[in-house]
Amino acid sequence: MQNLGQTRSSHQRDHFLMTPDTFVRAPLPGMHDATAIVHVGPVRGAGFTQYTVEMGAQGRFTTGTRQAFLWVLEGSVTTPEGLSTSRQYAYLPGDEPAAISSNGEARVVVIEKPYTGLGNARPAAMTGDERKIFPKPLMGDEALEVRTLLPDDAAFDFAVNTLTFQPGASLPMVEIHVMEHGLLMLQGEGIYRLNDHWYPVRAGDFIYMAPYCPQWFCAVGKQPAKYLLYKDWNRHPFSS
Repeated sequence: MQNLGQTRSSHQRDHFLMTPDTFVRAPLPGMHDATAIVHVGPVRGAGFTQYTVEMGAQGRFTTGTRQAFLWVLEGSVTTPEGLSTSRQYAYLPGDEPAAISSNGEARVVVIEKPYTGLGNARPAAMTGDERKIFPKPLMGDEALEVRTLLPDDAAFDFAVNTLTFQPGASLPMVEIHVMEHGLLMLQGEGIYRLNDHWYPVRAGDFIYMAPYCPQWFCAVGKQPAKYLLYKDWNRHPFSS
């Protein structure tokens, strides 16, 4: 059915909202029985690349020599660090390309970023399971839970968290900061303020926020809203 040019997607100077009806799929080099939805990358001015890989039963792809964070949305995949299933994740330092293969159909979020060093520190490969991470309230609000997926270690130059909002919960303030964000809605729905725009958002949507973009979120509906959030972290603004 023709949508007559209607979409919730929007592209602005300091942010964009990308909704599933506007996703374009294309295989990246080295992919077999797999395709990618590239959400954001350096061509947009971002310091990182984020994409979702949709894998068939014999799917496989290879990450580059940049550090990578993988989050399994559906199904299961095998990484150099072992098997990962839904809500599990892996960090790969990018010392060498890493082969990822599926065990049946799967969907995986991939975040890649050139590493910004800090002395001789360099993170090691690791895996994790979000279900085993104890949630912490954001600024004392028990209705807003944060799970920190990567260790609190200055060797990491970015952070990836999940935030879960009970219906009606919201960020306690409009944030404006130097960090940029890649945000994937995992469940539920809500209203996102980005600069002077207000967007209804739901599971499956992707948002990019450039540095200093005003941002605020409130969950609506009858179930909790949850998103996966990337931000650059632990480095001086002069770092490159």
